[in-house]
Amino acid sequence: MGSLCSFFFSDIEQGFDKMFAPGTEVSQEAAGVAGAMLVPTRFVWPYGGRRVFLTGSFTRWSEYLPMSPVEGCPRVFQVICSLAPGLHQYKFYVDGEWKHDECQPFVTGNYGIVNTIYLTREPNPLPPLLSPRTPNSRMSMDVDNEAFQHVVAVSDGTVQDAALRISEADIKISRHRISEFLSAHTAYDLLPESGKVVALDVNLPVKQAFHILYEQGISVAPLWDSFSGRFVGVLSALDFILILRELGNHGSNLTEEELETHTISAWKEGKHQIYRQSDEHGRPVQRYIIHAGPYDSLKDVALKILQNKVSTVPIIHSAVQDGSFPQLLHLASLSGILRCICRHFRHSSSSLPILQQPICKIPLGTWVPRIGDQSGCPLAMLRPNTSLSSALSLLVQAEVSSIPIVDDNDSLVDTYSRSDITALAKDRIYAQIHLDEISIHQALQLGQDANSPNGFFNGQRCQMCLRTDALQKVMEKLANPGVRRVIIVEAGSKRVEGIISLSDVIRFLLG
Repeated sequence: MGSLCSFFFSDIEQGFDKMFAPGTEVSQEAAGVAGAMLVPTRFVWPYGGRRVFLTGSFTRWSEYLPMSPVEGCPRVFQVICSLAPGLHQYKFYVDGEWKHDECQPFVTGNYGIVNTIYLTREPNPLPPLLSPRTPNSRMSMDVDNEAFQHVVAVSDGTVQDAALRISEADIKISRHRISEFLSAHTAYDLLPESGKVVALDVNLPVKQAFHILYEQGISVAPLWDSFSGRFVGVLSALDFILILRELGNHGSNLTEEELETHTISAWKEGKHQIYRQSDEHGRPVQRYIIHAGPYDSLKDVALKILQNKVSTVPIIHSAVQDGSFPQLLHLASLSGILRCICRHFRHSSSSLPILQQPICKIPLGTWVPRIGDQSGCPLAMLRPNTSLSSALSLLVQAEVSSIPIVDDNDSLVDTYSRSDITALAKDRIYAQIHLDEISIHQALQLGQDANSPNGFFNGQRCQMCLRTDALQKVMEKLANPGVRRVIIVEAGSKRVEGIISLSDVIRFLLG
């Protein structure tokens, strides 16, 4: 590593001399057992500066490694060192000042406060660092440059927790206050001052219905039955996915030509026959529209969404006791409820101890299992060349709203969402492709070429965060319309570390 340190500036040398004066005891931290396999280890300083250097016990505190800015993230500096397994200490020299990363493990020793890292395993190839916008990613992907200017874990492929998990007392206090707030406010608080709610007649042809969803830039709409004078269900992007899978099924009775006249009502009846659910006695489960009233508490609305595993609940009001002459007021979602929570506690976050805690300290979300962890479940992820058919099947089987798309290093490239499927309604694209022969990368390209006039497909739907980001920041991201999941990535490499969904956050807040 000496070749990396062949030159220094005089002011930097003076700074080094002040810390490591002659006679100072040199740390005897193990630089590794002689002959041991070296582990490529990335060190990151994400707090900015003009010139940043790294030194540590692995250089015997006598060599100082210049760190380079990450392309596209000028405030993030990184350097890769080959270290032997064992305990190491290190420190940063930033613009003439010695600093340590307070969000990484640290101790006080002979050289003041220093960070520590413990390497236990054999080396894995480090993924290449990616710029915020990789050449092959969609322009609509939000990389969130701000996230790259915050805390980054020093990583050898495993993850070092900076501290113990948050206390149960803090969780209990926060949950109690959130529960009180949600119980004291009603669905009326979700209603915007102005806007529209699109509803579809059940006698509309399926093809026309999905074209309307695309044109209006929405992924779900309530269904109105004019014969009974009631709302009877919802049509969503999942319905379009199931229809496309039926069209691709050679044994199906549904053909592309029939979509011209096949009504929503007929599809719902056929869907009920295909995906029939039974109770414990073997009797068919009767499906009714799941809805809420304007006077229902936000807590009841949230629980209704979670318990029924739906994305939205229509808010319906009727002045008549039997429910006739209903008025559709709004489509309530978890993001709207979370937005109310964020708005209410934004200026009094101290009353909720958990808000400023990093997400890595909170039992929240789904994380990539650590090496040797037999209890963890692998995350569902896709490769760009995965067929659209396989991607749609995984969305249905995993019962999730979106799945990360990663490269061979498990670095985030894009994401595929249920709502992406409605872009194929444009100009009957769905009739011109075969699900088994088109990749998700190609499907997303088609969707990008057929951008929605209302900007639905231009939204920042691929939201990312770091494991050290505060819960409040993640909540603010999930409160944005159209965002259902936040992907946790490693800074610099963008390697996927976990996923936090809207339902994860609401379940955790409600306990």
